[in-house]
Amino acid sequence: MRVRFLAFAAAALAAASLMTAPAVAQDKSIIVSSTTSTQDSGLFGYILPKFKEKTGIDVKVVAQGTGQALDTARRGDADVVFVHAKAQEEKFVAEGWGVKRYPVMYNDFVLIGPKSDPAKVKGKDILSALKAIHDAGAPFVSRGDKSGTHAAELRLWKEAELDPAGSKPSWYREIGQGMGAALNTANAMGAYVLADRGTWISFKNKEQLEILVEGDERLFNQYGVILVNPEKHPHVKKEYGQQFIDWLISDEGQQAIAEYKIEGQQLFFPNAKSGS
Repeated sequence: MRVRFLAFAAAALAAASLMTAPAVAQDKSIIVSSTTSTQDSGLFGYILPKFKEKTGIDVKVVAQGTGQALDTARRGDADVVFVHAKAQEEKFVAEGWGVKRYPVMYNDFVLIGPKSDPAKVKGKDILSALKAIHDAGAPFVSRGDKSGTHAAELRLWKEAELDPAGSKPSWYREIGQGMGAALNTANAMGAYVLADRGTWISFKNKEQLEILVEGDERLFNQYGVILVNPEKHPHVKKEYGQQFIDWLISDEGQQAIAEYKIEGQQLFFPNAKSGS
């Protein structure tokens, strides 16, 4: 009887192992908390299938403003964070929430506005443009969502020695939403808005809008990727997360980023070896 019981127990254990094996395989995934521009621009839709084909790892993206994305990672609700606000990223690592920051790619910000350009800002000097918008009281849409783009906008207003976010004049509208919503609002209002070039290129509802200021070195937009610290959150899938990071900064990953284009326009420029 004891022999039969042991045989039955062994068979049951083997069956249980077979039943749980697919579940483990299905869990070969990571959560990436990322800025909206990497999602809205279509970049993830292009590169993530290539990464999954290479590694078998499924990447689930939570697209938020950079500030929210970093907060999500601090809570341990992501394995990797992929954003574009270098000072905030470095602080995240310095405080022990992330293991190491890796530069991945860059593009730039652009000032979008109505084709009629009522404040006469067209050119390459972003600070002069912001001062002209301020002096004219021309409508301006701010994301107001603590995103990387919002942080860049606030930095530029500060460099122009202006603070509409603090004084809140009637022409300055904070919407607390993502880049697509900000562009749609600007289009409807005939307003100016700061946007990342990748989202602008992929944006369909351009109608009344065009790029009015570009090329100023102050508009440089760097992206970085960080593994969430497993010492803070032991459930972080550090092996899979690091594989994703290693692929992004590898020659293969960098080439995939460079290859992503819309109507012949390259949206992001790989620079993993730049140290930026």
